[in-house]
Amino acid sequence: MNINLTLVIQMIVFALLVWFTMRFVWPMILGAMEERSRKIALGLAAAEKGREELVQAEHKAEGVLREARDRAHQIVDQAQRRANDMIEHARQAASAEGQRALAGAQQQIELEATRARESLRRDLGALVVETASKLLEREIDARAHADLIEKFARQI
Repeated sequence: MNINLTLVIQMIVFALLVWFTMRFVWPMILGAMEERSRKIALGLAAAEKGREELVQAEHKAEGVLREARDRAHQIVDQAQRRANDMIEHARQAASAEGQRALAGAQQQIELEATRARESLRRDLGALVVETASKLLEREIDARAHADLIEKFARQI
């Protein structure tokens, strides 16, 4: 066998192999590679979109947290104002109750003082009658002289 003929046949077989590969196999390989490339591109796009959505979600979560904190501060402030109002109302009620109790106590004191004065007047009247009867050494009729004793007691 001739080496040149073998070399030419090998070149023809190689050319047929290249042509067959380029014509039938290469489009399938390119299609699979393009499909894979497209999937990778879609995956990267989805990842980028997911990253953007994550950033947006973080911003939204920060906004919601800020709003919740503001609302919590408002609630605390409102509760503090209500507590202060309740304390002030309780102070006013206690002050009013204290004033009523003081007025009642003053009335009670005045009533007791009046009772004590009346009791002292009666006792003083009886003592005056008894002293006068001892001075005059005779019995003075307290009923007969009640007007005189009453005038004397009023003067005191």
